[in-house]
Amino acid sequence: MADISFDIVSELNQQELANAVDQTKREIATRFDFKGTKVKVETEKEDVILFADDENKLKQLQDVFESKLIKRGIELKAVNYGKIEAAALGTVRCRTSFSAGVNPEVAKKIHNIIKESKIKVKSQTMDQKVRVTGKSRDELQEVIKLLKNSKIEIPLQFNNYR
Repeated sequence: MADISFDIVSELNQQELANAVDQTKREIATRFDFKGTKVKVETEKEDVILFADDENKLKQLQDVFESKLIKRGIELKAVNYGKIEAAALGTVRCRTSFSAGVNPEVAKKIHNIIKESKIKVKSQTMDQKVRVTGKSRDELQEVIKLLKNSKIEIPLQFNNYR
């Protein structure tokens, strides 16, 4: 019988991110507590930059943005807020980046979790993903369940299940 495999990846759906940014812009345009303030959201390549009058408004803006991300199905584990810094005209800004891809440290952690479980599967790192191979679908489903319940700091998706 042929081996069955799947890939563990960490991807960010760019379209859903764009939708979340658009919804955030719409909400801040209509919210009463943001009226008359310099609050805005901009995108720059892969990052989102949040601008506000002060740190409190920025925290409120981050809350609105996070709620829109959750509604669009983007896990907050993927969000990396930079430090809050001063911007032009007395405002503050925060550059928000998003993690994508399984970095080597996380891949090593995944390998260790799989090894400690003593499930008879093989795992190997391939560029920005981890491929898990086993003899039966049941073993692979156990690995998926195990990884979903583990404390890994990035969001994981499982694809190419063959």
